[in-house]
Amino acid sequence: MIDKVTRKKREYEMMLINQVRHNLYEKPVLNNLFLEVTSRCNARCEHCGSRCDGNMQGEEVSAEDLKKTLKEIAEHYDPYYVYLNVTGGEPLMRKDLFDILNYAVSLGYRWGMTTNGMLINENMFKKIEEAKMSTVSVSIDGLKETHEKFRRVPNSFDKIIDGIKMMLKSDVIQIVQVTTVVNKRNIHELEELYQLLVDLGIKYWRVVNCDPIGRANDNSEILLDMEDYKTLFDFILAKQKEGKMTDITYGCSHFVGAELETEVRHHYFYCLTGLTIASILSNGDIFVCPNVPRRPELIQGNIKTDSFVEVWENKFKEFRHEKRTACESCLKCPHWDYCGGDAFHTWNFDENKPNVCLRPLFDEEYEEKVAEVSKPAKKKTSTKKTTTKKTTKKSIKKTVK
Repeated sequence: MIDKVTRKKREYEMMLINQVRHNLYEKPVLNNLFLEVTSRCNARCEHCGSRCDGNMQGEEVSAEDLKKTLKEIAEHYDPYYVYLNVTGGEPLMRKDLFDILNYAVSLGYRWGMTTNGMLINENMFKKIEEAKMSTVSVSIDGLKETHEKFRRVPNSFDKIIDGIKMMLKSDVIQIVQVTTVVNKRNIHELEELYQLLVDLGIKYWRVVNCDPIGRANDNSEILLDMEDYKTLFDFILAKQKEGKMTDITYGCSHFVGAELETEVRHHYFYCLTGLTIASILSNGDIFVCPNVPRRPELIQGNIKTDSFVEVWENKFKEFRHEKRTACESCLKCPHWDYCGGDAFHTWNFDENKPNVCLRPLFDEEYEEKVAEVSKPAKKKTSTKKTTTKKTTKKSIKKTVK
């Protein structure tokens, strides 16, 4: 529990963050651009938000179109401050990937990559260093058996560990981060996984919950319940105190209340999709965070036919207003000013409500109200007089016998 002074301080700071968000509605600032360079993947993860696998044959935007767009952006904004987050699918499956990224670096961009790590061998590692990758996030979702079952790729775990060892020795890569998607199947392994990563020399660990998006909706039994979230956050706080890693963080997924904001991560929550974050999808579509449901009405354009800069500066209207994620219960919630309807990627557009709300974790009054509402209704007693025997202690003893 935090004291009243700390709580008030955090609430004030969250109000300031809310004001920043309001300013961004009027003047968005592009500083994170996701490049989804392919939808193909050499894994078939149970939780994949994009439902990627090796059989996906969707059209990939050409290197020429990507280069043209990167040049256009660099001519309008300082490319140093537009960080490129390279993702997929598995980005290393794209054959001309480093042609694109070397060109981006020549324009002044910095870049990092999210990868499953299975294709990182000595040859690939050399290409990565030559292209000056500054950060990398490698997915490890449990100990060997659990990870390989979850990712549906046998005999892959040891290859990933070998790739991580190579990258940890690099003088070019500044941050080697492991990301773990916590779910029902691996939450009991967090302690052992933590020790494995510490022994490996990992200093940055991003521990996030499995969200109900993409393929995880087909495997809902893997999603965490509220008790699991408590276990997860207690684990993060405990490991932060041990100090064996530079940074162990929950990530940016959801609002967790004044008690935990800046505790389980080092910044306050607010969803920046469409405000500072955009993406170019594998088919060239101009979009927000690639984890957001790819509904046709949310696609903003396509770099093959549209100017990215014009789209960024004049569209994205659905994402740039106060009630972009709001429902009746959200607007009545005392945490609305801080939460803003939580994250866009787990918003239920059909029912206009959040699919994930962690309010029961940090709002005791709300939890008590929910418990009260959830109680079974009392049966109406009959108005007819009935004669019943008085139950005595003796009769209870007889019944027990």
